Amino acid sequence: MVDRFASVLAGICLSVIGLAASSAAAHEGHDHGAPPPPVSTTIAPRADASTVDLELVAVARGERLEIFLDSFKGNEPVDGAVLEIDSPAGTLTAEASGEGTYVATAPWLTKPGSYDLALTVMAGDLFDVLTVTMVIPEMTASPVPVAAANGFLISSAFAQEVGARLQRQDMTLWVVGGGGIVVGLLLALLFRSRKTGSSTAALAAVLLLAGAPQSEAAGPAAPKAQAAERDVAQRFADGSIFVPKTTQRILAIRTIFTEQAAHAGTVELPARIIPDPTTSGYVQASVSGRLLPPPGGFPQLGARVSAGDVLALVQPSVGAADLTSQQQQARELDQEIMLVERKLQRFERLQSVVARAEIEDATLELQGLKARRANLEQAPTAAEKLTAPVSGVIAAAQAVAGQIAEPNTVIFQIIDPSRYWVEALSFDAHSVTGAARGKFMDGRTASLSYRGSGLADRNQAIPIHFSVEGQADGIRAGQLLTVLSSTTDERTGIAVPRTSVLRASNGQSLVYEHTNAERFVPREVRTEPLDGDRLLIVSGIEAGKRIVTQGAELLNQIR
Repeated sequence: MVDRFASVLAGICLSVIGLAASSAAAHEGHDHGAPPPPVSTTIAPRADASTVDLELVAVARGERLEIFLDSFKGNEPVDGAVLEIDSPAGTLTAEASGEGTYVATAPWLTKPGSYDLALTVMAGDLFDVLTVTMVIPEMTASPVPVAAANGFLISSAFAQEVGARLQRQDMTLWVVGGGGIVVGLLLALLFRSRKTGSSTAALAAVLLLAGAPQSEAAGPAAPKAQAAERDVAQRFADGSIFVPKTTQRILAIRTIFTEQAAHAGTVELPARIIPDPTTSGYVQASVSGRLLPPPGGFPQLGARVSAGDVLALVQPSVGAADLTSQQQQARELDQEIMLVERKLQRFERLQSVVARAEIEDATLELQGLKARRANLEQAPTAAEKLTAPVSGVIAAAQAVAGQIAEPNTVIFQIIDPSRYWVEALSFDAHSVTGAARGKFMDGRTASLSYRGSGLADRNQAIPIHFSVEGQADGIRAGQLLTVLSSTTDERTGIAVPRTSVLRASNGQSLVYEHTNAERFVPREVRTEPLDGDRLLIVSGIEAGKRIVTQGAELLNQIR
């Protein structure tokens, strides 16, 4: 109990000293403001500068000065440049070392201090001079323990700092602090019944803090901290991200310069791919019958056919009633043929009496009856030929040998794989112009040309047709897509690629602004669709900013 009381008294004494020191420091009349933000020890000393064309980052790594050179608006590495550096040691020439990276040897970077540098850049037609100030900070000493007993640890750095504060105080602070220490120690020794290691350590700590000179408390000099060899990307508490140039090279970060402009209005319409009606066709049976394969068999899906090719045969099926009727017609024709034959025989025996014209008429009548009789016999067995109406590729086939084909049944569908249309549905009356873009579910886009629109159907949807322009690679009939069609309305905003806009955890759309060479800040924005490749930012960002267009999704993963 006594030991615990002694420890409490020692703690109170230390608190009194700290409060007195803080009070005295406050009366000195200095206001240092808010503390600086924490800086990671993995970030090497660096400086940056930029012009309207170029952006430069200089990094100190021991005796090496690394320089990263990029274009200002696009953040693209600049290769093949000539860099001259006006430094305290004279003029240095940087040598190329990788993508947009240049290296120079600068031994004076190992000494703490502030160095003003002027860098002359010559890259193609560009000539710029950029100035930076490289600050090499003092290396901090590592803490060295000077007293330890029963878990009580005092470092030389801590003692040095507290001793320095105490030396700056006036005589009143010394009297108050010293009196508090003496009273605390006397009370602690008065109530002690035995000596312990903890009280001894507490006494040593108090004496050290109160009277140890700064030069003695510091102990032996600690080795200097090693310069950072690798910069690490990190996200700060305000959401901004520090991304060193080396990481930007790996992530291939690219940006655009925002501009406010008026753009034509855009409407999104659900749509699907349909064959071009002028180059596609159906193959249907006109009569009910059984399907038979032509010589060579039925054409398969994807087979190319030409107009007029026989694709299938239809053997008509005759019912019982039709068969009875045909048999009756056959007997009647047989009877008529018999009568005409006898009549013709009589005319031939009486050629001298009967006119030649009557004999010829009877002959022609007999030939016609025989032809009708032959056709009647062939009618149940004659197969209908199904031919291709256009040239193209078989897109749909429902032909199976022995299948009963009904009239108007689609047996084959033929399309031209290089010609497609798009049928979009609109539930509002939009004034659609000729330009449009189609966006598929996998992100691909296609250029469309407006063809026309119809009347509202039973679902109150207006069909709008577009034709696919250019190559139709990877497009199939029946595919679903979204059509972004221009309208006559105009909207003002900033056009950015769709890859620039991300979805935050709260569901809000955001973009990353490139505020300086190695800092990116998320900005919440409100967007509207513009076309298949771009979105229109209507609020949340201003013109004249740099927005990340490539690698934004990778930036969003940095924590």
